[in-house]
Amino acid sequence: MHQFMIQKIVELPSFTVPGLGVIDMSITNSVAAMLLSAFLIVTFYSFAGKGAVVPGRLQTVGEMLYGIVDGLTSSIIGHDGKKYLPFVFALFSFVLFANLQGMLFGWTGNFLGFTSTSQLAVTLTLGLMVILTVIGVGFAKNGLKFFKLFAPSGVPPVLYVILVPIEIISFLIRPITLALRLFGNMLGGHVVLKIFATFVAILLAMTPIYWPIGILSLTSVVALTALEFMVAFLQAFVFAVLTCVYLNDVVHLDSH
Repeated sequence: MHQFMIQKIVELPSFTVPGLGVIDMSITNSVAAMLLSAFLIVTFYSFAGKGAVVPGRLQTVGEMLYGIVDGLTSSIIGHDGKKYLPFVFALFSFVLFANLQGMLFGWTGNFLGFTSTSQLAVTLTLGLMVILTVIGVGFAKNGLKFFKLFAPSGVPPVLYVILVPIEIISFLIRPITLALRLFGNMLGGHVVLKIFATFVAILLAMTPIYWPIGILSLTSVVALTALEFMVAFLQAFVFAVLTCVYLNDVVHLDSH
């Protein structure tokens, strides 16, 4: 599990915040990996967004990713989806690049290949960003009517005693489910790949009689690696989908 250990890269002084305690400002491998993800996103879309008459590969991929998120916001949120496209697209891009970064550069053994989304603190922060944005949009658009989200219409009044607490708990647990889903998939996938790759290396280092089994196991590792790349994209896609669903709940509160 050493690949998921947080290590300091640059030691910086800490300071005390009243009510929060001591805040360590040192740059860790997780922070460096997230900064690298942000840099890769800006660099990628700087080249992909040139708008050439004949799109190259980068522009084609960039337009495809943008089109996916644009389609999500339009189909789930509706006409108002364009307002929230930058937020959803930023989340989608960060999660996608952070996931792929760990797959593509994991062999380096340093912060370049550190998967920041395998850290619960990172995924929970993303989940809190989503839910706080949803709450902010809900109050800005609906005022105190935002609380109608917890009391769906068309329900017998006697059931509100049970239904309202359930709806509140369901709403508050959303950032936790967002965080655990992303964290669990990335952590589990990397652990499985590491175990199988180590198993193959051990077999190939033994006597030649074990080599056929090692080669056969190597094909499984290749298949798992391909699956993990697909999971890296799907987790970013699911994160974007659920963000759109949560935003739709407060944007179209009257239909709730």
